[in-house]
Amino acid sequence: MFYFIIRTSFAHGRQTIAASQNSNLLIFKQSSGLRFFSNSSNGHSFAASYLINKCGFSPEMASRVSHYVHFETPAKPDSLIAFLENHGFSNTQIVNLIKRQPLLLVLDAEKSLSPKLEFLYSIGFSRPELAKLLSNYPRLLTSSLEKQIIPSFDLLRNLFQSHDKTIKAIKRYTGVLAYDSESYLYPNLNVLRGIGVPESNILALLNCQPRSLLFNPVRLKEIVEEVKRMGIDSSRKKFLVAVYAFRSMSKSTLEKKIDVYRRWGWSDQEINEAFRRYPLCMTVSEDKIMFTMDFLVNKMGYSSTHIAKQPSFLTRSLEKRIMPRALFARELISQGLVNEFKLSALFDTSEKVFIRMLVDRFVNKAPDLLKLYKEKLKISEKKNIEVS
Repeated sequence: MFYFIIRTSFAHGRQTIAASQNSNLLIFKQSSGLRFFSNSSNGHSFAASYLINKCGFSPEMASRVSHYVHFETPAKPDSLIAFLENHGFSNTQIVNLIKRQPLLLVLDAEKSLSPKLEFLYSIGFSRPELAKLLSNYPRLLTSSLEKQIIPSFDLLRNLFQSHDKTIKAIKRYTGVLAYDSESYLYPNLNVLRGIGVPESNILALLNCQPRSLLFNPVRLKEIVEEVKRMGIDSSRKKFLVAVYAFRSMSKSTLEKKIDVYRRWGWSDQEINEAFRRYPLCMTVSEDKIMFTMDFLVNKMGYSSTHIAKQPSFLTRSLEKRIMPRALFARELISQGLVNEFKLSALFDTSEKVFIRMLVDRFVNKAPDLLKLYKEKLKISEKKNIEVS
């Protein structure tokens, strides 16, 4: 059942009337439903009142949206909500969907939406999956089934030659069904093909990060040239990782991150070399770069230049991996069990491999090592509070 979000309440079984502090709207709740009144000639329209009380819109947002969404009775919006409830959408998902795509309120749900949902069910999506995907990307519900959704699905299936991979790509970014392939996907595929990127690498990127190929082809050409100038071979998988890294941020954001690395003493040459070794080091937030470098350089005594030569671990969790392992490694060195560590081996290995390599290996010499490591995990949580 979809619950009303309203400013009325019941006090000792009595109905009460509430007036919004930000508007002249009066709302009276009766057993037959909601009735809307205005105590001002400039009061909210029925649509705005509905958006405030049933969808949780602020008065300001409701007022703006009501200029584009007009209805004088609750018939269609109530029908939409009932339709979505019947298809397994939660209250929160329904509200999010309407906030992001309010035009859905004036559509005939059975006529406009039902065929799209039935198609998506038919290709393998469950009701819970579809409710989650569409509440996160409701624009798909306004796309044409015959002209956009089905052709996009067929295109992806032809590219992947796999139904399962097609579904996985849609789950990773539902918008891949809503974008105009002629304007975005086809031109971008051709840009990458034209510079010698293997088809298998292109399809791997499309499957894992479909959004990476759904933007202005002119910008992709610029990014490709930037990556080529950095000396990364277009036939290597790392080339598309670098393309993704550049695609994930604006030019100004990239410059800010470069400035952060410079503040830690990295030369432009070291920054370029770090990017070539591990392009994703540029996707780390500025704050995380600062916190990680501060911990490793100022608290653990590692060389900033040494970190520049092994930048892959900068994307790892500071609290869950870098801090506990660094503290544990320091303890091993202090006990004379090891002399030094390669940073990538220390921070990039999986938990299972790390335990086998640095805990089980010395268990005979120091039986309490596993217990010690778990203690370092707890200590890192405390140190995280200090870093934050």
